[in-house]
Amino acid sequence: MAHINQNFEKLPGSYLFAEIARRTAEYKEAHPDADIIRLGIGDVTLPLIPAVRQAMHEAVDEQADAATFKGYGPYEGYDFLREAIAEHDFAARGVDVEPNEIFISDGAKSDCGNIVDLFALENKVAVCDPVYPVYVDSNALAGRAGEYDVDAEMWTDIYYMPTTAENGFCPALPLEDVDLIYLCSPNNPTGTVLTHDQLKMWVDYANDHDAIILFDAAYERFITEEGALHSIYEVEGAKSCAIEFRSFSKTAGFTGMRCGCTVIPECLVRQGQSLNEMWMRRQSTKFNGASYIIQKGAAAIYTPEGHRQVEESLDYYRENARVIKEGLEDAGLEVYGAVNSPYVWCKTPGGMDSWTFFGKLLDEAQVVTTPGAGFGPAGEGYIRLTAFGDAEQTKEALRRIKAIL
Repeated sequence: MAHINQNFEKLPGSYLFAEIARRTAEYKEAHPDADIIRLGIGDVTLPLIPAVRQAMHEAVDEQADAATFKGYGPYEGYDFLREAIAEHDFAARGVDVEPNEIFISDGAKSDCGNIVDLFALENKVAVCDPVYPVYVDSNALAGRAGEYDVDAEMWTDIYYMPTTAENGFCPALPLEDVDLIYLCSPNNPTGTVLTHDQLKMWVDYANDHDAIILFDAAYERFITEEGALHSIYEVEGAKSCAIEFRSFSKTAGFTGMRCGCTVIPECLVRQGQSLNEMWMRRQSTKFNGASYIIQKGAAAIYTPEGHRQVEESLDYYRENARVIKEGLEDAGLEVYGAVNSPYVWCKTPGGMDSWTFFGKLLDEAQVVTTPGAGFGPAGEGYIRLTAFGDAEQTKEALRRIKAIL
C-alpha cells in the first residue's frame, strides 16, 4: 500500500489565492453581468517590454539553427545572466556578490518553497505575521510546522513574529532560539520596508545563533526612497547568515514567463557544509534549469534600453499604488505601504473582519481584494490591494470603493 504525505491533510482549507479565485468565480456565476475589477492577486497587466521581446525572438531564432541551438542548459543558469545580475543588482550598489553565488530559477516562489530541502526537520522556523503563505505551507508540507491550531489559526511549531503598525512593521527578536528566519522587504503583504538598522539587528542575531535568514527581495525594484536597502547583503555580516531570493516576475512582467534567482554566498556554511554546494546538488537533482529563451529575455532588462523600459513599467504601477493609497485615505481608511511597494495594506473600517470586508467590496463595488486574515492571525482586520491592474480600472475601483464607504 502506498502511503501519502499526511502533512497535506493538515493544511487549512485551500491556498489563499485559490480561495479568492473560487469566491470570485462563484460571484461572477451568480452575477454574469458584473464588471469585476481585480485588485487582489499580484499579477502584472502590462505586456513584456520591447527589449525583452526582441531578445526572446532572437533566442527563438537561435533554436532554429543547429550552430546556435541550445539543449539542456547549466543547472545554475547561463553565465550571461548570472554575470549581469552580479554587476547591475549588486556591484552597482557596492555589494560583493559573485556570479557563482547566483542560481537562476523559474521564480522566487519556487525557490522559497524548495529551499526547505536543505534543512533538517528539527529546525525552528520563525515567520513574520502577517506572512506570505508559501513560507509557512512549504514547511508544513515538509513536516516542520507541527499541527494546525484552527482556533488560533497558527501552526504549533512555527514561531510567529507580529509585524504590525504597533511595532512599526519590524518584528521583535524572538524570545526563544530560532534557526530559520523568513524576512521579506519590501514586505508582502504590508508593503513596508525594513531599515538598515532593523536588518542589522537580524543579521547580528542570526550570526550569534548560527541561524539562517531567508530573505525575500522580490519587490526590491519598487523601492523609491533614498536609503532603503535593495539587498540584505548591503548589511555587514549578512553573507555569513543569509540566503536571498529575487524575481523578475513583478519587476519585468515575468509572472507568466517564470524567472528569478537565489543568492547563496560561498561563505555560508553550517555544520561544515557549504549551502552553496548543497543547493547546487539539490538543483542538479530536481531541476533542469530555466529556459534559455526566458533567460535571454531576462538578461535584456540589464541593457540600457531594457532598464529604461522596465522603469517606465514600474512607474506605471507606482502611480497605481499612489492612486489606491490616496483614494483609500480620502475615504477615511488607515493605509500603509504603496511608497516602496506595489502593495497597499488597508485597515478594515469599524473593526470589520477581513473576509467580511472582502465580501462587501466584491458584492457592492465588484472589486476583488485580498483578505489580510489569509496572511496569518496578525493580518486579520486588514485587506491587501495590488497596484498591478490597469490604470483606468484602478481609478474606477477607487471611485466605487469610496462610493460605498
